[in-house]
Order: sequence, then C-alpha cells, then structure tokens
Amino acid sequence: MMVTRIHDMPVYATRTDEVDAPLYGLWRRARLHLQFPLRFDLPGMKQMTLIIEDDSWVVVDQNQYDLPVMAWLSFQDSDRSSLHTPVTCTVNYYHYLANQLHDKVLRHMANYLQSQLNEFNDSNET
Repeated sequence: MMVTRIHDMPVYATRTDEVDAPLYGLWRRARLHLQFPLRFDLPGMKQMTLIIEDDSWVVVDQNQYDLPVMAWLSFQDSDRSSLHTPVTCTVNYYHYLANQLHDKVLRHMANYLQSQLNEFNDSNET
C-alpha cells in the first residue's frame, strides 16, 4: 500500500527508466528483512527525503508537507529471466528540476539500504 500521495499529484513528466540489478536486488532483500516504509533524509539534498515503500520509491520535499518531487514505480519484473538484468520501471517527475536528483538519489538509496541490511544482519548474528 502506497503511503505517499503521488496519485493525487499532477505529473510534470513521465519517463521509462531502468534500475540496475544490484540496486533492485538490494531493495528486494530489504523488503524481506526491514520494516517498510523506510524514510531517510538525502544527504546534501536540503529538505529532500526518500520514502522507500513496498511498491515505489518517492522523493519528497519535507518542507512542503511531503510534496512529491519524483517517484519510481511500476517495476516490471514479472518476465525477468535473470537476476543480473536491469528492471524497467516508470519514473514520474513532479518538478521540472527533479531529473537532476535522479542519480544522486539512487546512490544514496543503495548506501542506505546496504547499511540498514548490515545492521539487521549484525543484530541477528548469534
């Protein structure tokens, strides 16, 4: 279930995108072990927060009452034949400058998910 209100917002632009397999796999592992939604501030990106949900990744402006800035959704993984191939998805841009955040957000997301999974693994070691 989507926590953010992206379906109520007008979309500035929609693009088809591909998520690299390692990041997609990290997200899938996180969905198995961590409590969703996850929410974290994006370092160096003033007032921007990433909300990672079971079905989407949404960048919001927390100073604007979590107004969506961009969102990755509609991941097409049902016909995926191998784990090393990228996954096609849709990226919605809700602000005309949002595309400048794209790569930074994905890097921060990968680092954050890896650190959360490392903490999870450390706390479950016996």
